[in-house]
Amino acid sequence: MQVSKIQLTEHIVAAHGPDHLYFALDIPHQVISSAVLNGGECFADHVVNMRVPEIECDDMTELPATTIANYCLANGWHGASVGMMTTASMKTFRMAENTTEGVKTAVLLTADLGNARRAGDMAEHRHMASTIEKTGTINIIIVTTAKLSASALIECVQIITEAKAATLEELNIKSPVSGLTATGTGTDSVAIINGQGPKMIEYCGKHMLFGEILAKLVMQALKQSLQSSG
Repeated sequence: MQVSKIQLTEHIVAAHGPDHLYFALDIPHQVISSAVLNGGECFADHVVNMRVPEIECDDMTELPATTIANYCLANGWHGASVGMMTTASMKTFRMAENTTEGVKTAVLLTADLGNARRAGDMAEHRHMASTIEKTGTINIIIVTTAKLSASALIECVQIITEAKAATLEELNIKSPVSGLTATGTGTDSVAIINGQGPKMIEYCGKHMLFGEILAKLVMQALKQSLQSSG
């Protein structure tokens, strides 16, 4: 698989290859994420979803954040990086995008259901401070040209999660733990790359047009990805 580049916005170029899905930000962007490297909220120069063979996940000799940080340095990606890991094949990469009223929104993801779970399933790790070294299987990155408020960013995470769960329900994906409909996997990750404006979006719940568009894009890309890998 050769590396292909996608101009997403004036300031963001994505690159997709066999080992990663990478986003170059030519000016720092606010990113909120559940990523293993610089998760939470930060201003980033790079975002990467890095593929790791499953055999390495069970045998890791360093923290996942360290592995990604070293991978970024090896590729010459200097500055602040937000990094995810996944065992999903990069062949599962799918993108869905929409431009409405001058606001472009794109959903880019990779997906695999190796550890499908339903929220509330009994967890394997029975202590509150346990850590997990296995890597993400449904990793979703959102890019938008709109400037999202702090409230809208949190609402985006909610909408993405509900859209993911709705897709798994539609595809009748079951949790091997409970036998009930899965709502995700045990190691999913999400990142939202906030835009620069000028359009400002204060809210993006299910009553809002941005929330509707975002949900539909997530469902479209995820459904296509899972059907391609299954």
